[in-house]
Amino acid sequence: MKRDKNKMNGKINLDDFCREIKLEKIYYQSDEVDLIGSGINRPGLQLHGYYEHFDANRVQVIGKVEIAYLLDLDPEVRKQKIDDFFSYPFPCFIVCWDLDETYLFEEASKKYGRTLLKSKKHTTSLFYDLVNYIDQLSAPTISLHGVLVEVFGVGVLITGPSGIGKSETALEIVKRGHCLIADDVVAVKRIRDGQLMGTAPVLLEHFMEIRGIGIIDVKTLYGARAVKKDVGIDMVIRLENWDERSPYDRLGLDEQTIDILGIEVPEVMIPVSGGRNLACIIETAAINNRTKQYGYHSAQVFCDRVAHQNDLEVEKRELLKKQQEKESEEEL
Repeated sequence: MKRDKNKMNGKINLDDFCREIKLEKIYYQSDEVDLIGSGINRPGLQLHGYYEHFDANRVQVIGKVEIAYLLDLDPEVRKQKIDDFFSYPFPCFIVCWDLDETYLFEEASKKYGRTLLKSKKHTTSLFYDLVNYIDQLSAPTISLHGVLVEVFGVGVLITGPSGIGKSETALEIVKRGHCLIADDVVAVKRIRDGQLMGTAPVLLEHFMEIRGIGIIDVKTLYGARAVKKDVGIDMVIRLENWDERSPYDRLGLDEQTIDILGIEVPEVMIPVSGGRNLACIIETAAINNRTKQYGYHSAQVFCDRVAHQNDLEVEKRELLKKQQEKESEEEL
């Protein structure tokens, strides 16, 4: 397990940022923008002159209301308020609604070297996009050794020692109509609401290593339906060499979890031996995990049924015993 170091400097490529959020560059001096750890702010109060508790590290987003306020000011007053605001080192300044008034901020942008951008989206929509984008960037991330697949809509991370057959099992799962997300290295992020999202490093997307064959392109061989960019990680399946001395769980009541970035994820250990159809077993495990999420625990239902049957047998024996005692008393 390795923690990702790629975002420690907090710098994001400006072209990538503009492409993802669909922004137009009006003025910029740097090809990078610092978004990691940033929030979002609408600077209405600041443009009015109130800077108490102002967090200058946030992305600044301006809409129709702020523009209308500025246009209503005396030109010299407006220029001074904009100059005062742009003297603060915020990451970037975005004008929404495809407004033409970006010219109001160009002089101050050049003077202080601030990045000035423009969006066609309305303010609320842009806010949602920025929150999601920044959350993704600032999310805790680790790299795990394993294979990530989606089986019946369930994100399954397959782990285990090298050479045990993780990739070969995943290939069989893909052939059965499911999706590959990542092979060998899985990048895992903890996003909002305590969810884990797994994806493949860009270099490894769609590729898989099969011993004896080499590197294959799953998307080319099996089509676009066989791959997926990312998936939430719902369970972990750990493959392990069969050991006759190990007390394997026969019922499924002994539920195990594994901690990934502070989130407990259900973990199922599957012993590997000749003749076992691992792809079929993993399909069954995925469906079983989904039924548990819907509140149906088949192992518990089975045990309850057995316990109920035992209670009936005990009750039947007690009734029989009482009947025999009554018959003995009558004979006497």
